Amino acid sequence: MAERAALEELVRLQGERVRGLKQQKASAEQIEEEVAKLLKLKAQLGPDEGKQKFVLKTPKGTRDYSPRQMAVREKVFDVIVSCFKRHGAEVIDTPVFELKETLTGKYGEDSKLIYDLKDQGGELLSLRYDLTVPFARYLAMNKLTNIKRYHIAKVYRRDNPAMTRGRYREFYQCDFDIAGQFDPMIPDAECLKIMCEILSSLQIGDFLVKVNDRRILDGMFAICGVPDSKFRTICSSVDKLDKVSWEEVKNEMVGEKGLAPKVADRIGDYVQQHGGVSLVEQLLQDPELSQNKQALEGLGDLKILFEYLTLFGIADKISFDLSLARGLDYYTGVIYEAVLLQTPVRAGEEPLGVGSVAAGGRYDGLVGMFDPKGRKVPCVGLSIGVERIFSIVEQRLEALEEKVRTTETQVLVASAQKKLLEERLRLVSELWDAGIKAELLYKKNPKLLNQLQYCEEAGIPLVVIIGEQELKDGVIKLRSVASREEVDVRREDLVEEIKRRTSQPFCIC
Repeated sequence: MAERAALEELVRLQGERVRGLKQQKASAEQIEEEVAKLLKLKAQLGPDEGKQKFVLKTPKGTRDYSPRQMAVREKVFDVIVSCFKRHGAEVIDTPVFELKETLTGKYGEDSKLIYDLKDQGGELLSLRYDLTVPFARYLAMNKLTNIKRYHIAKVYRRDNPAMTRGRYREFYQCDFDIAGQFDPMIPDAECLKIMCEILSSLQIGDFLVKVNDRRILDGMFAICGVPDSKFRTICSSVDKLDKVSWEEVKNEMVGEKGLAPKVADRIGDYVQQHGGVSLVEQLLQDPELSQNKQALEGLGDLKILFEYLTLFGIADKISFDLSLARGLDYYTGVIYEAVLLQTPVRAGEEPLGVGSVAAGGRYDGLVGMFDPKGRKVPCVGLSIGVERIFSIVEQRLEALEEKVRTTETQVLVASAQKKLLEERLRLVSELWDAGIKAELLYKKNPKLLNQLQYCEEAGIPLVVIIGEQELKDGVIKLRSVASREEVDVRREDLVEEIKRRTSQPFCIC
């Protein structure tokens, strides 16, 4: 290190000598000789370690978002947030990382996907895996027993990303939850109603919401002969039925998880069934399942749920599906998952699910895991899979070649002649102060044609044009960019006229 420091000092001194000779306008031969010495010293020093080459890329499973993509995201968020607020939710926020012990043991087999951080001043921390466990910690910590909340924030999973299908390591979740002791299935039905409202409003295609109950699954596993210790791991296998065949799931349960083939076959008889309230009625008459207390409670609640869903007008969007398991450990009752449907190729075929876009369920025991006295706070909630929705909306806009506005600018302040910068600045300031979204070009004397072209490219609907004659007459020329119609408006009436013309809600296209 000392030798390198000495060499760096020689390079510095030689560099100063070369600069001094250049300032003194010494002969070219003398300067060249000293420059050669400088280069020789730099060669001995080796490459500059501070200027190493590096790859310009985002980390695996993450991405940047362009203004166009952000315009789409904000529109989607607006739809989701307005629905959450319409249903009376408050908003909260929690840290992006939690104590590692807060997250440990809450996600079953998915716990291996949690990002652990290095020891920070004696605290072992992990990046949050979802927004539900931090919410349960928040309730227990603040001794809350009743709240309806939403939370939109990024979560982190050390997963194998599939960017084209909206699967990332860093992504947003949009959660809505109802915590509190209420009569059965009323909050659960509202969560399903919210899910259907949002997916319908986003117009991303036909969807189906699969519904099941963890108590029915556990009762089914019990009567089929699954050992108690294997309930959760077999649950995780069953949850893969929307992606792979029953034979593959059976092979995993038998070959990898040690389940007896006869037990797996009995599970298969149940989990391949799906339908509506009639299937609930059928299973209530099942000679074995109806004798299991847990399953009977779950089926009874599902019957009530379907009554409420009919009143909410969404029963046709709901399917009771015994293969739905949801891999997370903390669910205790009703669980649900919304999937987009692919239109059948042939008449008579059932629509195919092409991916989950929302999910949720009841988790009555999670808050009690954090409470020192084990006090339980019943909770039910949902999460919208916004990353997949963003991908779908982006693909749709690209396919339609629709132009997306990336700003909400309502009017451009332009000038028709030179030397009117002061007037443009004065007017744009008036518009900003009046709450109007306005811009101007950052040139002293821009050409009018360039200003109009900018409006067309940016999708700005209006342009106000200042001219010398208009200033003398006390009017401003207001031009519609789309129709090219122009009217003279008195300066004092300009703000109201712009507001009247721009009262339509902002659209991304």
